[in-house]
Amino acid sequence: MKVYMVTDIEGVAGVVSFEQQSYSEGRYNHAARKLLTAEINAAVEGFLSEGVEEVLVNDSHGSGAVVFEELHPRARLLSGVPRPPHSKMFEVISRYDVCVIVGQHAMAGAMDGNLNHTMSSKHVTSYVLNGKPIGETGVVALTCGALGKPLIMVTGDEAACREASELIPGITAVAVKEGLARNCAISVSMQQSHEMIRSGAAAAIRNHKKNPIAPLIWPGPYVFARTFFHTDTADAAQNMPGATRVDGLTVRLQSQNILDIIRW
Repeated sequence: MKVYMVTDIEGVAGVVSFEQQSYSEGRYNHAARKLLTAEINAAVEGFLSEGVEEVLVNDSHGSGAVVFEELHPRARLLSGVPRPPHSKMFEVISRYDVCVIVGQHAMAGAMDGNLNHTMSSKHVTSYVLNGKPIGETGVVALTCGALGKPLIMVTGDEAACREASELIPGITAVAVKEGLARNCAISVSMQQSHEMIRSGAAAAIRNHKKNPIAPLIWPGPYVFARTFFHTDTADAAQNMPGATRVDGLTVRLQSQNILDIIRW
């Protein structure tokens, strides 16, 4: 079995602030990156203990957050921006059997979601697909699902884990912190987060082998609306091929193929 891992930094234990930790210019950003890399390594150890042959780590946080020199020696790293065309990324994902997310946060507007946002903490108010709000977990799960790959594990705060469990019954969800506010949380210790993630990763593989989780697929056609904080961002998004301006802050795409719009 081969595992495709998507990573983010806002769902990591001990990471609770955009300005101080999540943003690249933050005073404690490098320390937060080390915390993320250690949680990734714990997940890799859990997967390897269950016979996983390969783990590809997709560094999905902005311009990058994985500390390469501290990454597990058995992991491979996908990094760098701008990314290649979506068709190439889809080809890469298709090489793997299952998808997981480490360090995930809840969607924008989740009241108890520490560092909650959807794709951009500075620009996006919401994503809505076929009338249903989705966050980054939904984007990853539906993208991988359209390629025939199930999302079998998520780690992050309790709100992110709840979001994932509502989308995908049976998913392994490892909550390493409790969000009290957008920039405040109660985290387990670094050591305990590693133990929980390592154990959860191993359990995710065992559970999937015993009771396979199906890829997440919603029926089409698809209407995908993205709402922004400010009109200038919507101005730019309106210029995307096939985009329709709904109002001052919302731009919409429609397609029969979810892969045409879900990463837009």
